[in-house]
Amino acid sequence: MQAATEATSVESRMQRLERFAEFAAIWLQDLIFPPSCGNCGRVDYRFCASCRHTLEQTAVVLSPGTRETPDELDALIATGKHRGILRSAVQAFKYDGARDLALPLANRLVEALRLVDWRIDFVAPVPLSADREAERGYNQSALLCQPFVAATGLAARADAIRRIRKTHQQAMLSGHERSANVKNAFRASQNVNGLSVLLIDDVVTTGSTLRECARALKAKGADAVYGITISHA
Repeated sequence: MQAATEATSVESRMQRLERFAEFAAIWLQDLIFPPSCGNCGRVDYRFCASCRHTLEQTAVVLSPGTRETPDELDALIATGKHRGILRSAVQAFKYDGARDLALPLANRLVEALRLVDWRIDFVAPVPLSADREAERGYNQSALLCQPFVAATGLAARADAIRRIRKTHQQAMLSGHERSANVKNAFRASQNVNGLSVLLIDDVVTTGSTLRECARALKAKGADAVYGITISHA
């Protein structure tokens, strides 16, 4: 028992040291290469207070995520077009480490969901590959999911769907390439039969990723699959 306690204590100390080293590395990086606001360029802010206020005041304009909702999805909505302050916010959140934007962006999703009449049993963030998540340090869709479910009271199930093979970054591909890139890239769990699922993602362009997620979920018996994103290109 004592040996187990000592091993746990050592592991806890190692975890604290790892977190400290991570924070120190980020601090040193920011000192040498100061971050700048993803919208206005103001130095020392990944997304400054003024731009965040503009984001929070930008109205939710409910619209289909793509010109034609993918057949596998029962419905797909976005909170606005991928341009202006919304585009800057998504880019900063996704690529520049502006994790604090998860709350205001998730609030847009909450407001959008209130405008539709969907029966939802649980929410699932679109999964990243392990390599991509390790490289980025987080899954932006999972970060959005946390405040979203806290506000809506819906259950979240990150294990409902997983990515089973590595794919190229969708943003670097054409429409046809995007579809081929993610085809059969996801697998759903066995316990989604008869349930309605809400997929959360940051931005939708062609709908290929959401389409494949929906395909995998319905292959395991999901009754309905909906998609909701911050913006659509």
